[in-house]
Amino acid sequence: MAARTALEPAGLRSPARIPLRPAAETPPPGGSRAGRIPLFDPTPHVPQGYPAKAFAGEVVPFRVVAFREGHDRIGVHLRLTDPAGAQTLHRMTPLADGTDRWQAEVALDTTGTWTYGYEAFADEFATWAHASAVKAGAGVDIAVMSALGAELLGSAAGERDRPAAERTLLKAAASRLRKADAAELASVATDPSLVEALRARPIQGVGSTMAPLPLKVERTEAGVGAWYEFFPRSEGAVRQKDGVVKTGTLRTAAKRLPGVAGMGFDVIYLVPIHPIGTTNRKGRNNTLRAEPGDPGSPYAIGSPDGGHDAIHPDLGTEKDFRSFVRSARKEGLEVALDLALQASPDHPWVASHPEWFTTLPDGTIAYAENPPKKYQDIYPLNFDNDPSGIYAEMLRVVMHWVALGVKIFRVDNPHTKPLQFWEWLIREVNAQDPDVIFLAEAFTRPAVMRALAAVGFQQSYSYFTWRNTKAELEEFLTGVAHETSDYMRPNLFVNTHDILTEYLQFGGRAAYRIRACIAATAAPVYGVYAGYELIENVARPGSEENIDNEKYEYKLRDWDGAEERGESLAPLLRRLNEIRGAHPALRQLRNISFHWSDDDAVLVYSKHLDAAFTGTGRPDTLIVVANVDPHSVRETTVHLDTRIWGVHPGDEFDVEDLLTGAEWTWRDHNYVRLDAFAEPVHILRVKERS
Repeated sequence: MAARTALEPAGLRSPARIPLRPAAETPPPGGSRAGRIPLFDPTPHVPQGYPAKAFAGEVVPFRVVAFREGHDRIGVHLRLTDPAGAQTLHRMTPLADGTDRWQAEVALDTTGTWTYGYEAFADEFATWAHASAVKAGAGVDIAVMSALGAELLGSAAGERDRPAAERTLLKAAASRLRKADAAELASVATDPSLVEALRARPIQGVGSTMAPLPLKVERTEAGVGAWYEFFPRSEGAVRQKDGVVKTGTLRTAAKRLPGVAGMGFDVIYLVPIHPIGTTNRKGRNNTLRAEPGDPGSPYAIGSPDGGHDAIHPDLGTEKDFRSFVRSARKEGLEVALDLALQASPDHPWVASHPEWFTTLPDGTIAYAENPPKKYQDIYPLNFDNDPSGIYAEMLRVVMHWVALGVKIFRVDNPHTKPLQFWEWLIREVNAQDPDVIFLAEAFTRPAVMRALAAVGFQQSYSYFTWRNTKAELEEFLTGVAHETSDYMRPNLFVNTHDILTEYLQFGGRAAYRIRACIAATAAPVYGVYAGYELIENVARPGSEENIDNEKYEYKLRDWDGAEERGESLAPLLRRLNEIRGAHPALRQLRNISFHWSDDDAVLVYSKHLDAAFTGTGRPDTLIVVANVDPHSVRETTVHLDTRIWGVHPGDEFDVEDLLTGAEWTWRDHNYVRLDAFAEPVHILRVKERS
């Protein structure tokens, strides 16, 4: 089944069992834009009319505002058309009273372009049933309401598209009403079988329809995954007797893949693997002078050995890269490659296409700057001098790597290139291969980040890296889950080779545990940069970057030894990824709910998924309670809205801490003690009681 919904009545879960009966479109008077039953504010919604996005298996909340004059009841349907053209109708449910907002949650499992539209209609039975129940209780108009009901139900019983059993039910109800007293009238109006049947196949009066809107459903990995970043040249690198480091290669880097896969990661992300220029090459810690043996920044792409379609000769050959990709796949890992559209002064483009760069009045080419940072070893591209030529070359480069097995690109600084270029490039690439995913590494203004997502980027870096307090995290996670989730999917990287926040610098092991737990549970996509598990938290003075940054030198790490000595967070990362794999609620973005605590440093949220969407027939609920102060022990009371997972306030329920195995019986108000130096986070599974 391509679409599943939790809002259809029991026994009527298959959308195919609701007939495709469009609402009657009542013609409006000339010049009127409002329908007979107004339909406003449809979601999913993306600014500027771009199509909304979802990933395969994502539970999408479809919502619309619908109302009519007076007190008569209405019904609203969501009409979905899948990429093959098959249609399903889903009955929508009203949200909070007074909002006139209706919702249906549907999991879309088929990739491709869907359309969705809304239909509103006068629900004649619901209107009659409500009025009849009220009047029966008051003992007035019994004969009138009974006669109206008999006529309404008798007419519906004659509709040939209704199942025979349902027509029989309607005829019997009509017969009961022809001689009904007040009690019988109320009984028919509230009959559960009748209500359920006419909810699925309503008796419709006047109505309105909305033109369909597009929704692009991408493969699951566009919205779900655990990423691990590393520098291939460091994996397998060795320090020789003379002190010079011999570089690692793609072949030696492949030996690290089982360790990464063993921690449960899904994506292995490689920084650029291309030839590196020598002109203005940076030395250790971003110094302007490179010493012999300094490898240079992999972002200074291009040398006489080639450019963006070449592999650094120290790393190996194209054959070695294909072998690396195959090895990754055997381990269950997908390879992501950094796409950094810039060039070193030695890049072949500089000689063959100088017009692709910005020439200064003195005849030199402008290098990249991000004041106060200067990148003398990098020339930014100028997309306005020869747009057709440069666009075509960038498409060629991307498709070159797609042909070598790369389906994910982490795009470096996309906000420094024209937005229309990215819209064009992603559209062209996905037209040739819809499985290709682009992650925007754009730590920039909110409007720009959102625009990049709207025009096509499947994932986005975000401000998560700098959101550390309870208040900051609540505001940030609410925004990405409920405000921009129709098109922007945050990848909650906890650190990068460029970013080591003060929280990690000074929070020690506790900070690293806290951030990993939140990132892995708050959103379905997160990532770490190699060395996170070793708690590499020493910064270059005055910066938010690691000292002895791997971008400018080799890093030799003892992964196995650190774990044997108990110094590694690999066991925690392994456990977090096991939890993510076992709990479908964590593979959704929009289902986060925040709760309360009496301590400003204790963050509380839950992730709940209804049984209709879990694939197990059972609901899945996790509660995360995190002490976000890595320097303290916190004791407080947490307050939960247990109605979210179907537990009445005050009732008991059982929880299991998935990190420690401890079990407790909880209610909606609970004492917690979180020691940042021991166990700063609870990840609690709500257990079902038999």
